[in-house]
Amino acid sequence: MPSDGAEPRHPRTIERVVILGAGAMGCLFAARFAKAGAQVTLVDVDAARMALISSEGLVLSDNDGTSQVPLKAVPAEEATGPVDLVLLFTKSLHSAAAARSVAHLAAQAPIATTLQNGLGNAEALAEVFGADRVLLGTAHVPARIVPPNRVISEGFSHVDFGGFTSAAQIHARPVADLLDRAGFSPTIRTDAAAAVWTKLAFNAALNPLALVARATNGEMNNEWGHRLAHAIARETVAVAAAGGIVLDGQEIVDTVDQALREHAGHKASMLQDFEAGRPTEIEFINGAVAREGARLGIATPVTEALADLVRFAEDKAARDRAAG
Repeated sequence: MPSDGAEPRHPRTIERVVILGAGAMGCLFAARFAKAGAQVTLVDVDAARMALISSEGLVLSDNDGTSQVPLKAVPAEEATGPVDLVLLFTKSLHSAAAARSVAHLAAQAPIATTLQNGLGNAEALAEVFGADRVLLGTAHVPARIVPPNRVISEGFSHVDFGGFTSAAQIHARPVADLLDRAGFSPTIRTDAAAAVWTKLAFNAALNPLALVARATNGEMNNEWGHRLAHAIARETVAVAAAGGIVLDGQEIVDTVDQALREHAGHKASMLQDFEAGRPTEIEFINGAVAREGARLGIATPVTEALADLVRFAEDKAARDRAAG
């Protein structure tokens, strides 16, 4: 059940949802929300895939078995109201464009929510929907997509989130109610930014290292892998602290070590993107930590070095592709 806090009574029930981004997480949340009784519209730039999903639905495989879930899927310009919730699940580098693509929905004053990795996503939503209507947080939910329309999730599901501003906290309860009905075990937090930064520290520690080393978690489970990952985690914790966000550094390091040890076969998403020829989220993870550190006067040498190595690898790969 959703946590009980001191947040004010909520003004609405979430019945109509627009989800931006038809990757694994977007499809999983769309399917589960639809199964929970919400009217869901899935939005993506791939018009042909949206047409197929509108025609055939999503095939959801999770702890409850496999089911065919009908829902509406359209390009952004065809997303119409009424809408109670806009949920952003694109890659962070597409967040601002995705939010602007549904700016025509802002007049209906929906709650806008991001559960993405990285920094800057809540700000992108606030530009379009207003900061006091934005929620942010993290989704600890395993999901993978089997193109074009099957999504698989096995095991745990948990969401930590809260208001981008104190005034936005009033909107957390109706979203938590929907998340709870859909099986996502939500917790409403008054320190949602700390949840975002905690996951940011974890991703900053492991993602660029995996790309540079072209390594799975297990292949980074060694002295130098731990040394680099721990250094990045400590730098991220220091930057957050300078910005007034207190993180549990030891918990983050322990989680990093656990991932290297217990999820040995996992390949980090940044490495997966690189291998598929897609742009990575380096500017919204390590790049964002380094820029915030520079703004606050906190040195982040290891974080910056790994960011530059990823940029170098991406630039070289792009030039290689262009050369044929």
